[in-house]
Amino acid sequence: MAGAGIRKPQNSLTARFVETVTEPGKHFDGHGLFLRVRPNGAKQWVQRITIRGKRSEIGLGSPPAISLAVARKLALENRGKAMLGGDPLAERRAAREALTFAQTVEAYAAVKLKEFKSEKHRKQWLSSIERLAFPALADILVRDIDVADILRMLEPHWRERTVTAKKLRGRVEAILNWATVSGHRTGDNPARWGGNLKELLPAPGKVTQVQNQPALALGDVADWWAALERRDGMAAKALQFLTLTAARSGEVRGMTWDEIDFGAKSAIRTTPVATLATSATWTIPASRMKGGREHRVALTPEAVAILQGLPRMEDSPFVFFAPRGGMLSDMSISAVMRRMQESEVKAGRAGYLDPRNKRPAVPHGLRSTFRQWAAEQGYPRDMAEVALAHFIGSDVERAYQRSDMLERRRAMMSAWAGFLRGDKVVATGNIVKMGYAP
Repeated sequence: MAGAGIRKPQNSLTARFVETVTEPGKHFDGHGLFLRVRPNGAKQWVQRITIRGKRSEIGLGSPPAISLAVARKLALENRGKAMLGGDPLAERRAAREALTFAQTVEAYAAVKLKEFKSEKHRKQWLSSIERLAFPALADILVRDIDVADILRMLEPHWRERTVTAKKLRGRVEAILNWATVSGHRTGDNPARWGGNLKELLPAPGKVTQVQNQPALALGDVADWWAALERRDGMAAKALQFLTLTAARSGEVRGMTWDEIDFGAKSAIRTTPVATLATSATWTIPASRMKGGREHRVALTPEAVAILQGLPRMEDSPFVFFAPRGGMLSDMSISAVMRRMQESEVKAGRAGYLDPRNKRPAVPHGLRSTFRQWAAEQGYPRDMAEVALAHFIGSDVERAYQRSDMLERRRAMMSAWAGFLRGDKVVATGNIVKMGYAP
């Protein structure tokens, strides 16, 4: 068994070892560099070094943010500075105290963004900071950021994009809180709302009302659906499926074949739609849901028919795939609705406008159209909300309400499909044909 005093060979670690090691302890490399693995699995690069006759340890960061190659480079640089009479430890302390906001975001993200449930949300968080905060704050030392800097960042967005600006303020406040606790700044947080920015900016609720996504008017649904069914292409099929299921765009675009259960008959291309329709279910895993909870969708005969007609791409798991096999972009589905609207305008018609704000309807607004239809048809509120994957009631109520009403929702979604075709369907099950053929 190797003792603590035995010299390890230079550059004895490998990148693979650093990635996979779980044994707690100190795993040595060259130039005094070692990887410290704690009992909880946390890893940190540390360098033992003698500076002006005094033995010290310098933390060099943690993998995977700091790779083995980078750690070796830092250790070699530190050793060179110490041999020339410098003090790399003092330099690191000074550097920590002089981080720019951009550097602080990088350090904060390496630690805190692990809390996010998906890579998509991590990218969205970073993108919002880079687009909206960096123009005003990126190069300012984090210790020097004051209220005037925060106002300069927020004011271009506060009135026109209030909801976005509120999120931005909260994120910057969290970053600056972390910087204070980590020793990079002192004093009050200039991004704090209460007793601070609240006195300088108008209340968000007084600036602007939340703008709902433009929805399709119920009276336009049958015409719009008939026009959509005449369109070809993967994005058009995805939009049809999105409409039939009242799902979100990301849920449909990320849908994979293994999320679909066609019931007792599993051969999608050989089983009649009528046989599948009574039990076909799409189960979206919690990792892909906005609320972080698994969601089941009852598939109607029309939804199953769309799936039956789709090609499959080898080596692509996606049901609605992009030309190269990856996930469809959100813009591709939105583009279908935009082109449908443009066709209406070219024909001299107003097109498919939201009845309230007169803006062209968009894919996400179709969920509002479904919700309005369900309310007007007398379906129970909770059942419609569950169909939209919304949380209902308090935490206590949800703990006792375990059923997701799947079979009751199946009947509701079949009625919704009939309404899209032009049937006037009421909750009692009576159907009046309005003249639109499927």
